[in-house]
Amino acid sequence: MKKLMLCACSLGVMAAGGTYSKDAWSQGLAGQNSAKETAGAAKPQDTEQWEPIPPKVSPGANDGAAPSDAIVLFDGRNLDQWVMTNDRSPARWRVENGTMVVDKSHGNIETKRLFKDYQLHLEYRIPADITGEGQARGNSGLFLAATGPNDQGYEIQILDSFDNATYVNGQAASVYKQNPPLVNASRKPGEWQSYEVIWTAPVFHADGTLETPAYVTVFHNGVLVQDNVEIQGPTVTGDPDKPHAEKLPLALQDHNHPVRYRNIWLRELSPLE
Repeated sequence: MKKLMLCACSLGVMAAGGTYSKDAWSQGLAGQNSAKETAGAAKPQDTEQWEPIPPKVSPGANDGAAPSDAIVLFDGRNLDQWVMTNDRSPARWRVENGTMVVDKSHGNIETKRLFKDYQLHLEYRIPADITGEGQARGNSGLFLAATGPNDQGYEIQILDSFDNATYVNGQAASVYKQNPPLVNASRKPGEWQSYEVIWTAPVFHADGTLETPAYVTVFHNGVLVQDNVEIQGPTVTGDPDKPHAEKLPLALQDHNHPVRYRNIWLRELSPLE
């Protein structure tokens, strides 16, 4: 008798539970149908954007070649796009066999034109017979925005880091004295190497205070080494950004070895309008 009563009670609970579950299921199904009806009210074309239309750009014959909208800063023929950093006189580095050669007897050079946000391609080669160690081994530098003479500005380091120990925020592809590269992607001396850079310049309020900092993304020999890194002011001192012109020249550092450059081009970046 007790067993029968237990069974009857169990059946009652199951029946009650079954009834509750059925109601809940019905309510859930109704909610799903309602959501589907709401979603179904939007048509696929409602999420399609047709304007503004991106301008057409013809890519280069290969990934290192300048696209149709690029400003060619050095194509192996002359230094017409460059001046000396100290006095803005014509650049006096050497041009040999389609390359630009650092000449430390003259100092840094910089672009005649001024830039804000851009994409940059640059190739460099450290001498195969390089000697020395640490910072005294194939040292040069790429200033993404030169704020004055004597290495002032925002620098990406150029150095032989293939098999050469130094402080990591001063090795090749570092944001100098601020941020080491994610990896060491250096090739050995004597081989051509490349930087692909996306530079976003800092923006200042009217009163000179910083509105947004500078950011940089760098690929070294095709490998991501700086991933949208925030730059904390000029790279030598690391001081907070001081107000400067919106557009500035790029510069190349003379330093201590005949580093060679070739195939330098830039695309100015601006949002679609």
